[in-house]
Amino acid sequence: MTAGQTVKFSVIVPVYNRRDEVASLLESLAAQTARNFEVIIVDDGSTDPCGPECEPYQEFVRYYWKDNEGRSPARNYGMERARGGYFVFFDSDCVIPPSYFETLERELTARPVDCFGGPDAAHESFTPLQKAINFAMTSLLTTGGIRGGKVQLEKFKPRTFNMGFDRRVYERVGGFREMFSEDIDMSTRIKNAGFEIALLRSCPVYHRRRLSWRKFARQVYVFGMSRITLKLLYPGSLKAVHTLPALFLLGSVALVALGAFVSPWWLLPLGVYALALLVDALIQTRSLKIALLAVPASFVQLYGYGAGFLRAWFSKILLGRGRNEAEELEIRQGKNE
Repeated sequence: MTAGQTVKFSVIVPVYNRRDEVASLLESLAAQTARNFEVIIVDDGSTDPCGPECEPYQEFVRYYWKDNEGRSPARNYGMERARGGYFVFFDSDCVIPPSYFETLERELTARPVDCFGGPDAAHESFTPLQKAINFAMTSLLTTGGIRGGKVQLEKFKPRTFNMGFDRRVYERVGGFREMFSEDIDMSTRIKNAGFEIALLRSCPVYHRRRLSWRKFARQVYVFGMSRITLKLLYPGSLKAVHTLPALFLLGSVALVALGAFVSPWWLLPLGVYALALLVDALIQTRSLKIALLAVPASFVQLYGYGAGFLRAWFSKILLGRGRNEAEELEIRQGKNE
């Protein structure tokens, strides 16, 4: 690709010490059936840079190393250097199906939209735990299908593991803010600016999620906390569906207490729910091993998110400690625009 040459899509990927993931991602991008894109890898101060993994793909990959500032500044750094009409965002732990960009261009030609996102799925090569966590994050019984492209309990908001928007959106809305759930914040700002957002179910990615049980619990805990930050930024953004994990956690504690001190029959609702998860996971994955792992993964997802939500609600809403955080984010965003 010569200097100054324009392309349809600019793929922007922030990276921090993920050389093996970048290698898999770039291998999948090199196998695309349509080469209507460039790739911008922004190495965010890695101590183990992924430059060597990018060298074989110099034909369509541009690699940048910068001082460590976080995911959002890295994405913004990439957008400043992008040549495409659309900016597309993947996480480094994604693998992209071969027909992704061919399908994406066809979808946008048939129905041009300002901002889009797609679901995530588990590739057949993923480990049983990765597939179980994917179920927990995408099932209608856990997240309402918000991330999996299913019927949803809230309006779709693209996430940066599979998200894109027109250059005009960036020019008007600005870049990502450095915060947890920065992609939901960005999606909300895009919607509030009057741009159209669409879910493209035909454009999934395979999201590897290289997590242990502990890391997964920590991740969803942070997701729960960040939902309260989003409420402070956008007072009308908190919906009933967002409170369900917290209510589930409180209800579970009550049922366990009743089961221990009154009658074990009080534990029956939890058992029925676990059975429903098992059956749903078995139908979706066709693997008993993955289905058995999916049950505790789903409980970790719900309890972790619920705990983070309740802690942030108590601290930031009830005690009023979150107002300064929201004001600082707004001030920072104003300075960047």
